[in-house]
Amino acid sequence: MADHEPLQEIDYESLPGGSLSSNLMAGAFAGIMEHTVMYPVDAIKTRMQIVNPSPSAMYSGITNAVSRISSTEGIRSLWRGIASVAMGAGPAHAVYFATYEMVKHELGGNVGTSDDHHPIAVATAGACATIASDALMNPFDVVKQRMQMHGSTYRSITDCFASVYRNEGLTAFYVSYPTTLAMTIPFTALQFTAYESLSKVLNPSKKYDPLTHCVAGGLAGAFAAAMTTPLDVIKTLLQTRGTARDQRIRECRGLMGAAKIIRENEGWGGFFKGLRPRIITTMPSTAICWTSYEMAKYYLLRNDEA
Repeated sequence: MADHEPLQEIDYESLPGGSLSSNLMAGAFAGIMEHTVMYPVDAIKTRMQIVNPSPSAMYSGITNAVSRISSTEGIRSLWRGIASVAMGAGPAHAVYFATYEMVKHELGGNVGTSDDHHPIAVATAGACATIASDALMNPFDVVKQRMQMHGSTYRSITDCFASVYRNEGLTAFYVSYPTTLAMTIPFTALQFTAYESLSKVLNPSKKYDPLTHCVAGGLAGAFAAAMTTPLDVIKTLLQTRGTARDQRIRECRGLMGAAKIIRENEGWGGFFKGLRPRIITTMPSTAICWTSYEMAKYYLLRNDEA
């Protein structure tokens, strides 16, 4: 046991982000864990954000949604489409964290002592990371939301991909990409900055500490999710427009058009539909994501050092 004690003292945060392979592996592990654990709540959030749903798909809250979905479709329907997010989350988050660590290092975010703070470098690195990862993840997210909807008839993610491409073309997978970036860039910048700031307060020594990584990640995610919910509602409208009953929604082409439709149909409150399940989903998801990432990063770096 004594032979391994020096390894516990590695200040892994002071290293230049670790190797590219370590960040890719840690990021992929974190992404899959983040998106799969809270998937059923995310499915409820998607359904609650649909504009002008059919009467059978209107829910007054999370409990009501679970009860109605369980009794009419079966509880397993809340996991429809999980294969899509699992397939996309691994590679997308690998790119996400690898880009984050690389840009943060290049901008001097790893320079100095544990007391130094680099919010600009962290926010910029987070923004670059989300641009790269969302380009890869967006089609998988479209498929996920199409399969999460009430009355979805797709037999598999392959069937969904093929059907959307055949009926709406390739643009259907990226019509929400500008809106996704408009949401995820501030979300990521807020989340990463809040996480780094909270980590410095809760864990000033910057040693590996799962509890502080979990708490900081959860709080940072909840804050960022609440601030960006209106854009998430717009994104949902754009990604599910092909199945809408309203012709205006089916022909909607971008962020401003979607925002106008939501405002006219739902009022200002429509931009905050699904706020509670979004926070409930995001808070543990980001806690899991950061804890998983820091754990994988720590052990990979420890093995490299050994």
